[in-house]
Amino acid sequence: MQQDQKKRLRVIANPFVALGPSGVALRDRLKHLTPQDEKVLRLVGEHLGSLASRDLASRCRDGLEHSTDTWAARKQGLTADSSSRWAGSITKATHDQCALSRRCQLAHIQGLEAGVRTLMHRLSLPLGEKGTKRAAGGYRSKHEWFQKTRRLAALEHRLDVARAEREAGVVHVVRGGRRLLNTRHNLPAAKLTETEWRERWEAERRFLAADGESGKRYGNETIPVTPDGKVGIKLPAPLADLANAKNGRYILTSKIAFAHRGQEWAERVETNRAVAYRIHLDVRRGRWYLTASWQRPVVRTIPLESARAKGMIGVDTNADHFAAYRLDRHGNPVGDPRRFFYDLSGTADHRDAQIRHAITQVLHWAKQCGVKAIAIEDLDFTAEKTREKHGRKKRFRQLISGIPTSKLKARLVSMAAEMGLSIVAVDPAYTSMWGGQHWRKPLATPRRKMSRHDAAGIAIGRRGLGHPIRRRTAPPRHHQSDGAGHRTVQAGPSARGREETRPPVTERAHDARDRTGNTGTRATSRTSKTVRDVRSDQAWVQNSLLLT
Repeated sequence: MQQDQKKRLRVIANPFVALGPSGVALRDRLKHLTPQDEKVLRLVGEHLGSLASRDLASRCRDGLEHSTDTWAARKQGLTADSSSRWAGSITKATHDQCALSRRCQLAHIQGLEAGVRTLMHRLSLPLGEKGTKRAAGGYRSKHEWFQKTRRLAALEHRLDVARAEREAGVVHVVRGGRRLLNTRHNLPAAKLTETEWRERWEAERRFLAADGESGKRYGNETIPVTPDGKVGIKLPAPLADLANAKNGRYILTSKIAFAHRGQEWAERVETNRAVAYRIHLDVRRGRWYLTASWQRPVVRTIPLESARAKGMIGVDTNADHFAAYRLDRHGNPVGDPRRFFYDLSGTADHRDAQIRHAITQVLHWAKQCGVKAIAIEDLDFTAEKTREKHGRKKRFRQLISGIPTSKLKARLVSMAAEMGLSIVAVDPAYTSMWGGQHWRKPLATPRRKMSRHDAAGIAIGRRGLGHPIRRRTAPPRHHQSDGAGHRTVQAGPSARGREETRPPVTERAHDARDRTGNTGTRATSRTSKTVRDVRSDQAWVQNSLLLT
């Protein structure tokens, strides 16, 4: 019974075409700002930031008693110190932040529950008992067992507190970021002075964001941006004396010009369609930026059969590179494997740039190959990187935690949609194991080195195309007509008997008899087949030599 449980495989989900991006975001630098411009931006951001902090605290106090009436009351209270549009942007940002905190709280509870289950299972096993691929085994020593009992008690306490807070509607939100807040207590390790930290903290807590509205002038009346790049700000009521234009507005001396998607942005502004703007300061660089964003209709995905028509590229995601392989529509590997390297160490901007560069290379190669889709694993490591499941495998936990699976997939889908390519997400189960088992050795040559990641790319591509990962069934025995040679021809998934032994390559004698309809049985002859049994009525005659 235990052996049957070890061999049991989980159900593999069907591949699907990932949905395209639902929004667009552009960013450009506000250059050549005057000291007065920066002063106005700081004052407006700090004033609105204080209102946003007050509104967030009020929303957290409401908890589960939040309703449309409390929302309207909060917005009315903010309008007197800002404006109706600024109050709407602040309350919407507050609700988005609280909703995100609730989702993170639920994910935290699920992670604690998984850790408690794993600890209780391992503590119930005898010391030294070996585990399986499905479940971990017992602990190695009494000391480790005792330490894990203490950790179990700590996790159960955290779980009880988290559940109670969720039932009561309590969320913990820090405007400016909890990580930056904790950095204040250890400035030497962060290589920051108190002044530098204070400047970053104040910059993160400023609020200079406004949602757009279709039908209004330039798509946004709070932060209007004209088609020629002039940026204006509707000043709050307490700061109206700083205006340098009509109707309490301040016009910045800087002009923006989006190098990417600039024409699309200009068309939206000229037709008065909604565009949301956000102004923020990058303290490290000392630069002000403006980000424009808007929603777009979800890109309609092509049918899965259309995506498979011209083959597919299978991409295996690893810690430092993409392993890609091109396959035709029958699932046959074409050409040599390709690897696209990136470095995920360093700052977040550096990691993002590395990912974008690698994805760009993959997409350009896909366009050159002429395929319509790229197959990628639908990875999710949220339940696989706990220290309870991989306690001693610290390097492995760091490895899977460092791969930005969700961001990578979103970035790939967004960039592929702009190049007319589709992304097919497949189940990642057993791709590395089965790919290495069936494809690594047959494709390795003296001039082509195959890694298990390259073989996994083939497995991912075949699963995206709807083919089984394995190349063929086990070869027949040598005494059969097929011999034990490798089968090179791939059949489509609808071909009957594709997993059976194929017919012999050359036509044998008995095959020719079957084709002509001859059964191979000799007809009865009056003439004997041997000399000894020749009948007496027949005479032997030798012809003359002249006739030869």
